[in-house]
Amino acid sequence: MIPCPIGDGDVWDVLPAANLDVMRRLDYFIVENLRTARRFLSKAGIGRPIDTLEFAELNEHTPPHDIERLIAPLLAGRSAGVISEAGAPGVADPGAEVAALCHRHGIRVVPLVGPSSILLALMASGLNGQSFAFNGYLPVRSAERTKAIRHFERRAIAERQSQIFIETPYRNSKLLSDLLATCQPDTRLTIAVNITSPSERIRTATVAEWRKSPPADLDKQPAIFIIL
Repeated sequence: MIPCPIGDGDVWDVLPAANLDVMRRLDYFIVENLRTARRFLSKAGIGRPIDTLEFAELNEHTPPHDIERLIAPLLAGRSAGVISEAGAPGVADPGAEVAALCHRHGIRVVPLVGPSSILLALMASGLNGQSFAFNGYLPVRSAERTKAIRHFERRAIAERQSQIFIETPYRNSKLLSDLLATCQPDTRLTIAVNITSPSERIRTATVAEWRKSPPADLDKQPAIFIIL
């Protein structure tokens, strides 16, 4: 399980150098996005032509019955690297299905160290890192999203548990608008944008403070939202 940098820049400013030794030994990769995976491996400088590597895509469009086919080379004795489009494979990522299938077949699954925007945002938030829940994507429809926000805010208050969300980048502003309209004024909200990139922004403030000074230009940028 090979983490991929979330932002642009030098791969090895973010990843530990020890990952390179593993990556250089692999010639088969199961990836969420072929183009971004090839670019990542090229920037990483793995020491061999990218065109000599074998790739198989695994994403939200992959039929469940095809996943067995993806691990056929592993059952034959080869090793594979699993690469998410960004961040840690298997975390909010279809790579988890490959890992689960490998466990069922007795294939060892090895996680390498690297960035997870979820944990990095929580680390920098100042919110509760002892008890937290990652809730993924909230409903798209406004009424259902508002209901979900109220549910998770009640849970945050009752359990003192940080509630973490992500959104498709082009809908970030809509999610923020609903959070600010729905949450109580003293609820704390962390917004973490472009984590590990030169344009990284991470700020925690109350909803009342965010209402007075909302962030600009959230759309089309990867972001994490946390409430407590």
